[in-house]
Amino acid sequence: MADAMAPPSEPNPAQPGEPTRPSAPLRSTFRSWLARILSREDQLFLLLAVLIGIFSGLAVVAFRKSIDSVHLLLLGGSPHPSTLRVLLIPTVGGLAVALLAVHVFPLARGSGVNQTKSAVYVSDGYVPFRTVIGKFLMCSLAIGSGLSLGPEDPSLQMGAGIASALGRGMRLSQAKVRLIAPVGAAAGLAAAFNAPISSVLFVIEEVIGTWSAGVLGAIVLAAVSSVVTMRAFLGSESLFHVPPFRISGAADLLGYVVLGIVGGAASVLFLKWIERSRPALQSLPAWTANIQPAIAGLLVGFIGIWLPQVMGAGYPIIGQALHGEFAWKFLLLLAGMKILATGFSFLSGTPGGMFAPALFIGAMLGGAVKGVEQHYIPSMTGTTSAFALVGMGTFFAGFLRVPITSVFMVIEVSGDSSAIVPVMISGLVAYMISRRYQKAPLFDLLARQEGLLLPSIEEQREETPPAVEDAMEKGSALVIAPGEPVAEVARKAEANPSSVLLLRVSPGDWWLLDREDVQRLASDSANSSKAVRAKATGPLPCLFPDQPLEVALRWAQDWPVLPVVNRADLGKLEGVLTLPTILATFRQAPAEPATSLDF
Repeated sequence: MADAMAPPSEPNPAQPGEPTRPSAPLRSTFRSWLARILSREDQLFLLLAVLIGIFSGLAVVAFRKSIDSVHLLLLGGSPHPSTLRVLLIPTVGGLAVALLAVHVFPLARGSGVNQTKSAVYVSDGYVPFRTVIGKFLMCSLAIGSGLSLGPEDPSLQMGAGIASALGRGMRLSQAKVRLIAPVGAAAGLAAAFNAPISSVLFVIEEVIGTWSAGVLGAIVLAAVSSVVTMRAFLGSESLFHVPPFRISGAADLLGYVVLGIVGGAASVLFLKWIERSRPALQSLPAWTANIQPAIAGLLVGFIGIWLPQVMGAGYPIIGQALHGEFAWKFLLLLAGMKILATGFSFLSGTPGGMFAPALFIGAMLGGAVKGVEQHYIPSMTGTTSAFALVGMGTFFAGFLRVPITSVFMVIEVSGDSSAIVPVMISGLVAYMISRRYQKAPLFDLLARQEGLLLPSIEEQREETPPAVEDAMEKGSALVIAPGEPVAEVARKAEANPSSVLLLRVSPGDWWLLDREDVQRLASDSANSSKAVRAKATGPLPCLFPDQPLEVALRWAQDWPVLPVVNRADLGKLEGVLTLPTILATFRQAPAEPATSLDF
């Protein structure tokens, strides 16, 4: 009886220290929500972008720690290692990297940018995960042992490889797998630079070349999540600490123009060296690939005996230059020797990036230019640290030919937005000089030397595709109002035998009149005074003068004529298009390079 009178049993409350389990309805709701996401590929793609960012951020943290550990193990913590160590470590490191690159990880050679771009356009987004492992190991050894290369470009490729593996593992469609490599590339680069905006811009500006909501949203999510992950381990501070920046007057801006000229000239010299020397080294017997990085390491070691600052990525030295700790003659010497050390390292086929060396060279050149100005024109204002900061973006814009990225990169790595105007001025000058005297940008040049005809984003930016106004015929159509008498329309048609008759029913509603039917109706006295009601074709699709001409091709085969109207007044006819005039215009237009992916 007591049991029958007892209240219904309730679940025991969780004991102190025991985690509470979600209720069954909550678990069911979560599972159904997750199932809905997984069943819709577009939503899954965005969720996957966040995961790509997290994994790429973790990989970059491990990569940077690995480089620091290798450097500390091999070269020690002293800023001036012993002569024997400086000579032997880069040489042995180069030999080990060469053996790995030739015999174990052949696909992990190069900087990583062109390899990622090739994966997008040639391999349908496929980047073997073995490449990620190879890049991690070889670049850690190469940069850590003192070869003059950077970790950013390899981080970009590692992010692309992680993204490719996740995309294949989630069984995404081929179209989405093809899109996912640039997402991972932005994540890897953002974590390496602690600069999400510049990384997104670089991937858009150099890898895919287009802006669209779908891929841009995924790229931004991946870049932001990778930076958040990286900062959780390495802190949120900018890559460099810069003293307060100030522009005193117009004379300062003139000094930045001079810096742009110097940076542009140095960029061209470096690019010309790579353009001419790389094919010569690639034409050597195959067995020399086993020793070229070792020889490069030995040459870098010789430079490092007197200037150990040029070894490795050189971030601490950039920081010192930004605080004005070097004389201008020494800065100029560092810039020249860094170009040599980086050229030796890169041309030998050692895996590694060009971003960090470009920043190093630019900072040294910027500080040197300011030092020369102060020496010969003491009245010039400005500081060495300010010119060193602007010099980073200047050489970056001239050497890598990404002017928009260079502006935001300087802001993000320094945390100072006051440098934006000088960087825009100086970077534009360097970019224009580089374009004038060096035909192909660095990454296009490297791709063509490797036998790859990848889309040139710079060439696409410079191309001006034909517009509708280039092909439209003006004055070849008669505009007919709905109330015009048939006889009047017939008289106009007879006076203009080569013109088409367009009936404007209302703004934006155009019809093509049948000329023969108009003449037939006009010949009947009973109809000649009536409003025109001839046979007509329509309503015709309307175009605007500024639209790309390729848009007209969608309609030209199905409609005999296309009206071109004014955007402010859809009832105002600007001209007409026909299929023959469209095709003739395309035949006269210059041939365009291979186009980028239609994202």
